[in-house]
Amino acid sequence: MEKILIADSLKDVRELEWDSISGSNPFLQYYFLSALEETGCAARNTGWVLQYILLYRDDKLVAAAPMYLKTHSRGEFVFDFAWADAFEKHGLQYYPKAVIAVPFTPVTGQRLLGKSTNDKLTVAKAAIQYTSKVGISSIHVLFPNYTDLTSLKEAGFSIREGIQFHWRNNKYQDFNEFLNSMKHDKRKKIRQSRNFISKSNLTFKWLLGTEITNSYLDFFYYCYSKTYYEHRSNPYLSIEFFKTVIQRSPESFLLIVAQRENELIASALNVIGDGVLYGRYWGCSEFISGLHFETCYLQAIEYCIQNKMGFFEGGAQGEHKIARGLLPTKTYSAHWISDSRFSDAIDNFLGYETDAVQKYFKELEESVIPPFLALTKSRVKRP
Repeated sequence: MEKILIADSLKDVRELEWDSISGSNPFLQYYFLSALEETGCAARNTGWVLQYILLYRDDKLVAAAPMYLKTHSRGEFVFDFAWADAFEKHGLQYYPKAVIAVPFTPVTGQRLLGKSTNDKLTVAKAAIQYTSKVGISSIHVLFPNYTDLTSLKEAGFSIREGIQFHWRNNKYQDFNEFLNSMKHDKRKKIRQSRNFISKSNLTFKWLLGTEITNSYLDFFYYCYSKTYYEHRSNPYLSIEFFKTVIQRSPESFLLIVAQRENELIASALNVIGDGVLYGRYWGCSEFISGLHFETCYLQAIEYCIQNKMGFFEGGAQGEHKIARGLLPTKTYSAHWISDSRFSDAIDNFLGYETDAVQKYFKELEESVIPPFLALTKSRVKRP
């Protein structure tokens, strides 16, 4: 017997059942998503109303989608503000909308959870049926992996392309071998930057799991919050959230700290999972030229080389990351619009946008990928 249920709390789902379909991506596991809800970071009062789509067969959870009803477009990293404005100008209501995503996390992964393509398709169609029934304007699936696109297209979603910059480990033996794979000008700039950091009497520590004590975490959170405040924004995540996830899954976190003697200067919190190091959150107590790139990217890359990790994802946007050895990588989102007049217009827009993104992507590839990497990168498989 098959049935679809809507959960307004992850507490309605057994942890072992959820993790049996969520895969190895750390951001989709129960400990991470439940912490977002429990600490109030992604909850009704912040405009994230949990409405998870659950597919049960013979009382066993076989597929799901982490869906939220939202009253704004913050914390998504796929921008639809122009679409919302167009709705408003025509006297239509865009919000609330539905988002299938990991809140505040522009990381590619499953969004239709489960092992069967047919089950994923069932969940995608169920999301459309539910949102249509309650009068929601649209559904936006953010950063799905490539395999989910088949089910989303078949269910009637339009696909949007984007670009991030990721680092791929070409089985480098050490950091110098990685540097030698780069063009001379980029290699020279990195060495100059690292020399400047060294002359600033800065040293770095890699702290794993239980080594991330409360004092280190408090400093990290000060830096993380300061980064948001400097951009006239409020941090999405609370100190309680970080303490909760690190306590529940300490092996999933790497904190990189920069210090001058015993004084902490900067920190970057990374998430470890499925053979990938995910660079997520950063901040510093004082500005030092090159410190951001060293703490967030170069130290992370060096960690990956030493620990034989295949990939490093440095977060959303940022063409500047090319100079640190990160390469262009396509990302995707999928969109279903209830009003056919707007869905047709958005399809037309996406057609033009996709052509522009593909042209830009090709130009980036041709300009930054050394010939030997162009030949080998297809052999480096994501887990």
